[in-house]
Amino acid sequence: MPLRDSDAEVTLSTVLPAAWAGMVRLDGRRFLGLQVHARSGDVSRDLAAALEQVLGGGPGTPVVATGQPGHGPRLQDLLDERPLDVELHDGFDYWVDGTAELDPEVTASMEQANASIVPTARVAGQRSAYWCRMKERGHLRWVMPHDEEPLLDALARLSVAGQVSLGEGTRYVGSFRAHGLLAPVWDLPLATGAEALEEPAAAFRSRLDDVLADTTPLTAEQRRARSGLLSRQLTLR
Repeated sequence: MPLRDSDAEVTLSTVLPAAWAGMVRLDGRRFLGLQVHARSGDVSRDLAAALEQVLGGGPGTPVVATGQPGHGPRLQDLLDERPLDVELHDGFDYWVDGTAELDPEVTASMEQANASIVPTARVAGQRSAYWCRMKERGHLRWVMPHDEEPLLDALARLSVAGQVSLGEGTRYVGSFRAHGLLAPVWDLPLATGAEALEEPAAAFRSRLDDVLADTTPLTAEQRRARSGLLSRQLTLR
């Protein structure tokens, strides 16, 4: 994770042992956690407060979220503008990565986290599109960088045109919404893997770019489609 005024290396992790907000391993490697038990009303400020504690913590130091960090910088004040280098792991063994710090709490947390993993793979050619498998279905979850309103308009245009799917056997099912960004979700046949999605995803991206450039008012049918898309959004907090 690139920092603005520090050469320190910090790894941003979905989950850390015991849902800590951050930790410094015994070997000095620093981690910042995204999923924690306590949050205030400002996630960016929460993460910045935890990051400051991680940067100032000594080896073997966990950071526990309080939920009320008080006034101070927000995460965007501490990060460099370079994009994140996202790496997928098959399990949470990278928490320890050969170190000798396997105390019972960390071991139990790692076993629990590994048991809950959803198989996931990045779709090549798309920066934030991920295939995953849950139970008897495959899914594509695609975090879109576009502003929410024009993206909804574009998806409504594609829906009416019958161009919102990713091919035979796929179905657009809705979207997650978080911090003003949408992550559309498609159902996929179970046998469809990440590799098979490369061409359909590229074709969809091309169609999406075309309709995003269309600024004409939506038709009545497109407005109805847009309302349907809104009803299938799930806001993540």
